[in-house]
Amino acid sequence: MATFRRRKTKGGIPFPKSLRRPKASAQLDEAGQGGTRRRSRGIYLLPNAFTTAALFCGFYAIVMAMNLKFDYASIAIFVAMVLDSLDGRVARMTNTQSEFGAQYDSLSDMVSFGAAPALVVYEWSLRGMGKLGWLAAFVYCAGGALRLARFNTNISVVDKRYFQGLPSPAAAALVAGFVWLMDDLRFAGTDLSWAAWVITLYAGITMVTNVPFYSFKDVNFRKPVPFIAALLVVVALVAISSDPSKVLFGLFVLYGLSGYGVYVWRRVKGRPVSIVQTEDEHGDDAH
Repeated sequence: MATFRRRKTKGGIPFPKSLRRPKASAQLDEAGQGGTRRRSRGIYLLPNAFTTAALFCGFYAIVMAMNLKFDYASIAIFVAMVLDSLDGRVARMTNTQSEFGAQYDSLSDMVSFGAAPALVVYEWSLRGMGKLGWLAAFVYCAGGALRLARFNTNISVVDKRYFQGLPSPAAAALVAGFVWLMDDLRFAGTDLSWAAWVITLYAGITMVTNVPFYSFKDVNFRKPVPFIAALLVVVALVAISSDPSKVLFGLFVLYGLSGYGVYVWRRVKGRPVSIVQTEDEHGDDAH
């Protein structure tokens, strides 16, 4: 019976296994269904480091409030705001978004912008009001939790140009900014209990309303801007550095009221007030 020799490559050396063409099933498993490589489910260090730093600032604010250092506590909440604004941008710039990072960011926000401001204002002013004091602090804390939960569930069905309700960092800045300003002006918290009570309730309730607040997400920092815009940024930085407590609190008071201005303006113009399901709203406007 005739026998046939196995075919070899030139030079008589077998073709290396590492260079052989992989099977179709192996290629499919590596590439996934869409022909694109599946994203790793690991934890990305860089964006989560910013989130951890923001979480630390919230914890530090609570500790400082317990030690009656309310200026340090308020500043820590503002630093947490800056760090919270950076972690998402860093993740998008480095293409390291993950579901873990999104959930971790929400938990960090709950501590830094939910529990920490409530405890700071309670220790500073609301403690002496008895039940009214801790109830106002709890309303703020619960409002922060509900705000974050609603944001996570409605993120795909809201108009990206607006927030649905006052965002939790802005609410925290409103409460902590008031504490920082009054402490800087040497006012005792017990003398301003009712003012702190009203601001705390306002921030907590406004977080869970449907009032639209401009998100600034449609601002493109990569496009060229007029010279006046750069000049305004410089003026704003100089103003903040000259008297941070007064300027920051004033800016966030304006922002905290701006949503109701947008609400009234949309009512007057006959436009939909709700920012949920914008596709259907646009379709109704077209008819």
